[in-house]
Amino acid sequence: MRILHLMSCRGWSSDAYWAARACRELERRGHAVTLGCKRGTDARVIDRARAEGVTHIERFELAGGMRPALDGADLRRLARALRDVDVVHVHRGKEHWLAVVAGYLTGGHRPPVVRTRHIAQAVRPHAGNRWLYGRATALVVTVSEAIRRQYLASGLVTPERIVALPGGADAETYRPQPADTTVRKRLGANGEPLVGLVSGLRVMKGHHVVVDAVGRLVSRGVAMRGVFVGRGSHESAVMAAISRAGLERHMTIAGFAPDLPAVMAALDIALYVPLESDGMSRVLFEYLAAGRPVIAARTGVVPEVVADGVHALLVPAGDAGALADALARLVGDAELRARLGRAARAVALDRYSGARLAEALEAHYARLVA
Repeated sequence: MRILHLMSCRGWSSDAYWAARACRELERRGHAVTLGCKRGTDARVIDRARAEGVTHIERFELAGGMRPALDGADLRRLARALRDVDVVHVHRGKEHWLAVVAGYLTGGHRPPVVRTRHIAQAVRPHAGNRWLYGRATALVVTVSEAIRRQYLASGLVTPERIVALPGGADAETYRPQPADTTVRKRLGANGEPLVGLVSGLRVMKGHHVVVDAVGRLVSRGVAMRGVFVGRGSHESAVMAAISRAGLERHMTIAGFAPDLPAVMAALDIALYVPLESDGMSRVLFEYLAAGRPVIAARTGVVPEVVADGVHALLVPAGDAGALADALARLVGDAELRARLGRAARAVALDRYSGARLAEALEAHYARLVA
């Protein structure tokens, strides 16, 4: 099939990653796939998409808001492009409307429009969206079952035209591998178990909960080292929390890491503890693919994809006491860590790899084209 993905992201976000992974995996399955990106995002988006293996990228204006001149240029280009496309798959509202309108300008052939919804914020059921989703969109894909239920509750789509497809991790790049001692030292490990949270430093990601939990463990004499991998606007506040708790000798902020597979392999325990759902939960699926023993907050997609005590240990979101207890349990039980890691890798390969995502998309596309 000839497939066009359109993505207006200005930075490398979870939806940009999902789109790039889908394009790469569909291309591996023999399809002709083009990823349309916003012009001027080469360093922030396009280069990252190429690093994921996307080979055919086109630039569109995809301007924010209503920009008649720029939108008109996109509509003309899209109308021409869609004549040679079997499916157009969009990821945000801007390209959704452009693709639908351009379809009416093709002069005949109008490929089905597929929309992925990446965030947990409910879509407003106003008249425009009722037409857009009810009449002009062939299929809606959501990255979690909770988001799918939001759509159904809104009445915007019928059950047969919406599907949840979580996951998409690159199971080849993120795979179990021996820990590199150099990477472990860089992350602050000094012989004790290394517990890490890979995430942008933002309020909702739960860093303060981790600081609280580590403080409880240290006071109980549990030997471990905590590390935060990432950067973000909340970094100074996290550093201050570590200092107030007197945990400078027990916790590290390692900053941005370009070698995330090696970083994940270096972790003895991986944390995913957002305070609320953040949609796709990309890093969770990468942890699973990498075969890491995971402690995850029971929020968003987590209880949909992993079972407590089988693939991971689950704790209530925001509960530092429960997180500390789960950490103490895993730190002290190497056999449990190994078992959870094996189960994590197995469930990622079976259900949540990029290959599985592409396989499912391919089946839906073929049905729509037929």
